[in-house]
Parts: sequence; structure tokens; C-alpha cells
Amino acid sequence: MELTTLLLTIENHIAHVRFNRPERANALNQLAWDELKHVFESLDENENVRVILLSGEGRHFCSGIDLELLMSIGGLNNTCEGRKREQLRRQVLALQAPINAIEQCSKPVIAAVHGGCIGGAVDIIAACDMRYSTEDAYFTIREIDMGMVADLGTLQRLPRLIPEGILREMAYTGRKVHGPEAARIGLVNKTYDTVDSLHDGVKELAGQIATKSPIAIRGTKHILNHARDHSVADGLSYMATWNAAMLISTDLAEAFQATLQKRPAKFDN
Repeated sequence: MELTTLLLTIENHIAHVRFNRPERANALNQLAWDELKHVFESLDENENVRVILLSGEGRHFCSGIDLELLMSIGGLNNTCEGRKREQLRRQVLALQAPINAIEQCSKPVIAAVHGGCIGGAVDIIAACDMRYSTEDAYFTIREIDMGMVADLGTLQRLPRLIPEGILREMAYTGRKVHGPEAARIGLVNKTYDTVDSLHDGVKELAGQIATKSPIAIRGTKHILNHARDHSVADGLSYMATWNAAMLISTDLAEAFQATLQKRPAKFDN
């Protein structure tokens, strides 16, 4: 797919995906949603990619769903109310799919947020593995001000990231949470003074991850996602089965040899 609303570069095993509609504050139209899903599914299958950065061009990270797209949802031509509701449900699931693709991507995804992270953009970063921001960045669950319930994952994923009371306050009021508060409540891992220092910091982190065993990184993400959704007992049982299948690898041997020889390990993709 030739990308129109996103920019994609791959260098040193790091893929950098950037929202590229700065004239619309990186609001996501239908094409953007389609491209987002395609890119993350493709990066999942790209053996040369070990870690992914997600950021935005222009003044803002992303302002969520484009209003024209939002207004078009529900414009269904069917005389049967049941079939209309069925079609509307499919529309919502289709909008959820690109965000699910981020979470389900086997490579770690790091969000670098500056400016506004609004509405659907909060859904997107909640599906990422890690989040970092500038101090003046802000996050807002804007759906409440539009008379709707956030429906793309914010209310499902954020309770696992931040205190429930804070989430409810954000969801009920739509207020802005700026960088320092976002770091304090655990919405982001760290804040930076400037956009340049933010990008330098996340690139350094991505570079560290890219030097690790790719099969171990992919397995770690998979196990963390499984553990989040299951009991400790279920997780440990699944972990035993996973390692029975995946533990013995050339990466394991290379890691041992590199440690003994006091040299950096070199892993195949």
C-alpha cells in the first residue's frame, strides 16, 4: 500500500511510523485507519523490524477521529432496524481493528507524544507497549464532550495502566492531563522538555531493545499480554508450555557465548 496519511521509515531494525496529516492535527480519516491497520500488520510480519516508534508530524501527536468520518458513522440505508444496528456494530469493530493490530503486533510499540493526544489517539496509545511525552503534551478522553462513550479501547485498556479513579475522572469530565501528571499517574513512563529530546530518548530506548534477542522480545510481549488477561496460575501454566516450545533457540546459545566472551550478542532476525 502506498501510504498517504502515514510516514514509514525502517532503519537499524527500528520502524518509525508517523501520523502525517499535520494540517488536520493528524486527525484520522477512513484512509488513515485503513493505512494504520495495514502498516502494523505488515510490520508484524517484517522480520527486519524489531521495535516500532509511533509519533506525529506537526504540532500534535493525533487529534483522534476526523469529524467527517465520525459524522458519517451510522449513515446506514436499511429499512430494518436490526440490520442497521448490525451494520453499525460492524463499523465500530472496523474502527477498533487498527488499534487491536497495534496491541497484537509481536514487536514492542513505543508512543512518542507531543502536543495533543485527543479522543481516539488515547485509544491508540493505550494499545502501545510504552508511552513517553513532552511535558507540555496533553491527553484527553474527549468523547464525553461529544455525547458519546469512548468505544475504541480506552475504557478497556486504561484501567490496567492508571488508577481507576483518575480514569473515571478523565472519562467523565474530558479534562486535559498534561505531561507531568501523566507521568505521575503512570500514563506515560517519562516526560521530556522538548520534542527533540523526546525523540532522542525514545530512539535510544528503541535501539536498546533492537539489540536484544528478537524471539525473546516477541515472546516477552506475548506473555505479558497473556498474563494481563489471565490469572497467575493460568499464566504460569501457559509460560511453561511456551518455554517448552520456544526456550531452545540459537539466540539462547548466542547470548550465553556473548556473555562468556564479554562481547555484544549478535542475533538473527
